[in-house]
Amino acid sequence: MSGVSLAMIGKYRRPVQRRMLALTVLARKRISPHFVSITVGGDDFAHLTQSGYDQFGRLFFGAPGQGDVALPTSEKWMRQYVLLPARRRPRTRMYSIRRFRPEISAFDIEVAVHEETGQGPMAPGTSWALSAEPGDRVAFLDEGYCYLPTPSATWQLLVGDESALPAILAILESAGPDLPTEVFVEVPTSEDIRHEVTVPSGTTMHWLPRDDPDRKPGTLALQTVRDATLPPGPYYTWTAGEQALPTGLRRHLVTERGVPKSDVAFVGYWRHGHASP
Repeated sequence: MSGVSLAMIGKYRRPVQRRMLALTVLARKRISPHFVSITVGGDDFAHLTQSGYDQFGRLFFGAPGQGDVALPTSEKWMRQYVLLPARRRPRTRMYSIRRFRPEISAFDIEVAVHEETGQGPMAPGTSWALSAEPGDRVAFLDEGYCYLPTPSATWQLLVGDESALPAILAILESAGPDLPTEVFVEVPTSEDIRHEVTVPSGTTMHWLPRDDPDRKPGTLALQTVRDATLPPGPYYTWTAGEQALPTGLRRHLVTERGVPKSDVAFVGYWRHGHASP
């Protein structure tokens, strides 16, 4: 999840109470060629309530070399943002919380990075994730969650591209084995497959490496699910990623498989070729 707009999100549950959190980067780790894990935390972590399994929020950070960034201090951040001169405005991106770490008053996020696209400057989220250092100041605003399984579901379908992988893994870790799960997750290369991931019993994990830098993200996952033989019975679907994937999958499930629209949660995290500033 990166430059997502809340307008690109279907039904979701907003936090009952929230505040802008002043945090710092605690650690950064390269997980695979296209993923970086960043731990952020601080005293304000105490004001973050753990709610949904795919909980996400808006992260504010400075651009590389931007020493005089003014991070927002209020949940009404837009008022502050528009009054700032451009040189002091922070960058902002939406990220899923990959893992809560209350023992150190922190949480992890995982950023899908693409260093060389050949299509212009590096995306702000990628640039920040590759250069963040312990002690860097950030701000975070909880935005809620989208994962809301329907009570009638006998199993669930989770589908996403690399931008959705952190949320999918968080859902699998938190939801447990009660609901059998079929997972289709597309990643840039075979080296990005998480062989160390342990999934709950009843979960089938389909890793889909593109291994083709020219193939549009999300198309492999969408085609694979279209061609798949899915289990019988009513099911809940959570799908996210490049916006053509969740919208295309929802259309396929509703029109070709007869799934009720209310049983499909879909989130457009980003648009291919339209990086936000």
